[in-house]
Amino acid sequence: MESTIVAIATPVGTGAVSMIRLSGPQAHEIARIALGGKSLPQPRRVALRKIRDADGVVIDEGVVVVFKGPASYTGEDVVEFTGHGGVVVTRKVLERFIEIGATPAEPGGFTQRAFLNGRMDLTQAEAVMDLISAQTSLALRSATEQLEGRLGKSCEEIRASLLGSTAHLEAYIDFPEEDIDPAVGESLKNSLIAQKEKINDLLATADQGRILREGVRTVIYGKPNVGKSSLLNKLLGYQRAIVNSREGTTRDTIEEVVNLRGIPLRLIDTAGVRESEDEIEQEGIAMTHGQVARADLVIEMQDLSRPYEEPLLEVPDGAKHLRIYNKVDELHPSWEGKTGLRISCETGEGFPELENEISGILSLDESSWGVHSVAVNARHQACLVRAKAGLEAAVNSMLADEEPEFTALSLREAMAAIGEIAGVVDTEEILGEIFGNFCIGK
Repeated sequence: MESTIVAIATPVGTGAVSMIRLSGPQAHEIARIALGGKSLPQPRRVALRKIRDADGVVIDEGVVVVFKGPASYTGEDVVEFTGHGGVVVTRKVLERFIEIGATPAEPGGFTQRAFLNGRMDLTQAEAVMDLISAQTSLALRSATEQLEGRLGKSCEEIRASLLGSTAHLEAYIDFPEEDIDPAVGESLKNSLIAQKEKINDLLATADQGRILREGVRTVIYGKPNVGKSSLLNKLLGYQRAIVNSREGTTRDTIEEVVNLRGIPLRLIDTAGVRESEDEIEQEGIAMTHGQVARADLVIEMQDLSRPYEEPLLEVPDGAKHLRIYNKVDELHPSWEGKTGLRISCETGEGFPELENEISGILSLDESSWGVHSVAVNARHQACLVRAKAGLEAAVNSMLADEEPEFTALSLREAMAAIGEIAGVVDTEEILGEIFGNFCIGK
C-alpha cells in the first residue's frame, strides 16, 4: 500500500487508444516527472500532455486525467494516461513510469486497493470481475446488482443480527446471576432460526449463480451423422463445427457459448456414439459419455430419415433431458405416429419451438430469473454452508439446554463465516485467490 502501482488497463494488442493507470501516494509526482515537469491538470479535468523520456524526447502524446484520493476508484491518488494504441509505444510509456519509480501492478491490484481502502466490500470486488466477463444480459444484471452491494448488505444484516444475539448470550455468560427470561431465550432461538432461513434463501441462488457465470452445460448427444454439429452451427449462427455426410467426422468435443433469452448455454458437440474399431474415435466416444455424466442438459438427437429406433440413453441424476428429431423434411415411414419435437437443421424448421422447449425445461425465463437480486458464487456458497452449520449447532445446543458457552462458540463460528463473504474478516490466502483471477490493470 506504500508503493505506487502502474499497469496497462486496456487489452493487449494494437488498437486506437490505450490507457495506463497509476495509483498510490507518488502517482501525481511520477506523472508530473513523466510529463517533463509540466503541471498536472486539475482533478477530474482532461488535458492534452506529452510523455517524455529521461532526455526529454517525446514518447507519446495523449490525454491525462487526475483523481485525488479518496475520491478515486482505489481510494488513492490516481492518474490515467490515454495515448495511442500501438504495442510498442504503450510499452515505452509504461516503462517510463516504472523507471521513475512505479511498481508493476499484480492482477487485480487496483481493485484490491479499492477493497483495502474501504471503497467496496469483497462481494463488490468479485462483482467487478463478473461484470467484465458477463456473457448475457442476465449475467450483467446480476453482476451490476452485486456491484451495488446487495449481497454484501444481505450478509451484513445477517451478521449484525448474529452479533446482537452473541452479545446478549455472552452478557449472560459474564453475569450468570442474571437469569435469561424464558421468553427472551425463545426469542433468541427464533432469531437464529430466522437468520438460518435467510442463509437458505441465499444458498438457493447458488445454481443460478453458477449458470449465469459458467453457462448451462448442454451436451448434444446421438449417433453419428444425425445432425449434432449442424445443430451446434445453427444455434451459434455460424459454422463452428465441420459438417460432412461421412460418419465419425466429429472425434473430439467442441464447446461454444450461445445466449438463449439471457442465459448462456455452453453447447458441447460430441462424437457420435457407435461401435468403432478406430482408436481415436473410441477415445472421442468415451469423452462423449464423460460429458453426458457432467451435463446440466442433454439434447438427444435422432435422425428421422433412418428407421425408427428406441432411444437407449441413460440420463444422469440431476440432469435435464430433451429428445429432438432432425431431418423432418426426409421422414422415414417408420416414424409415422411417433410424437416429439421435430426440426430441420437444413431449413431451420422447428427451431423457435426448440428454443421454447429448452427455455421451459430450464425455466430460462428472464422475467422470473430477474427477480433474484443476488446469485452467490462457489466461495460465497462455502461460507454460507459453514455459517448455516454454525447456526444449526447453536440452535441444537439451546434445545439440548447445554451450557451457553457452547452456543456462543457456534454463533461465533457462524459470524466469522458470514463475515468472510464481504471481507469483514479475511486472510491473505483468500485475497490472493480472489484477486489473482483478475486481469492486470483492474
